Amino acid sequence: MDYSLAALKLLSFQLKEAIEATSSSLSSSSSSSSSHNAFTLGGLLFQRAWLQGVLVLVLDKERLLIDDGTGVVELSLPGEFRLRPWKAGMYVMVVGAYFMRAGELPMIKVHKMVDLSAFPDREAMWYLEVLEAYRLFYKPLIEE
Repeated sequence: MDYSLAALKLLSFQLKEAIEATSSSLSSSSSSSSSHNAFTLGGLLFQRAWLQGVLVLVLDKERLLIDDGTGVVELSLPGEFRLRPWKAGMYVMVVGAYFMRAGELPMIKVHKMVDLSAFPDREAMWYLEVLEAYRLFYKPLIEE
C-alpha cells in the first residue's frame, strides 16, 4: 500500500468507473504501490477510498454492505472492527483499500470505520464534501 496516495473522497458510483492503473501510471509513484493494485479515476491515481453511507446489510462479522445513495459497496472488516456491533441502518464513514472484482460489488478493505449515526447532518454534508474535494483538489489535477 502506497500511503503517499491520498484516500479519495468518493461516491460509490465513481468507484465503478475506476480503471486499474497500468505500469506506466505507477512509474511516478513509489514501488510500494505494486503490493496493492492502484486505480485511476479521471487521471487521479488512488488505492484507498473514503466513503460515507448507510449500512444496509450485515452479511456476517466480516462483511457489510454500505449504500451512499449512488450505489452499494461491500466492506471487508479486519479483526478489530469485527468486535463492534455494526447494525443495518447505521450511518458510517469508511476509509480503506479499494478492490475491483469482476461480476461482483466493489469492495473496500476497511482501515478506518466510524459510526456517525449520532450526527444526522453528516449525511447531507457528505455530498457537499465530495463535491468540494473534487472542485478544489481533484479537478485542478485532472486539468493539468
